[in-house]
Amino acid sequence: MDVTEIQHRISELVEKEQGLRDSQADDHPEDRLEQLRLLEEQLDQCWDLLRQRRARLDAGENPDDATVRPVGEVEGYRQ
Repeated sequence: MDVTEIQHRISELVEKEQGLRDSQADDHPEDRLEQLRLLEEQLDQCWDLLRQRRARLDAGENPDDATVRPVGEVEGYRQ
């Protein structure tokens, strides 16, 4: 994915996340929470991929060598 595709995907995921958060349907709150968790993981992966691409570009490397990392790795980062 190139930068434009990643940014587009981030926008889509944020829109879905906001829709779920704004949703008043509490018929199955566990399902909604699970969907939110999955969306947040996907967002974290996209942001990580975008950071990888930018770091590779800044280092004079090929940004296309950046890869989507597993959720467990991305979620395990300390901030």
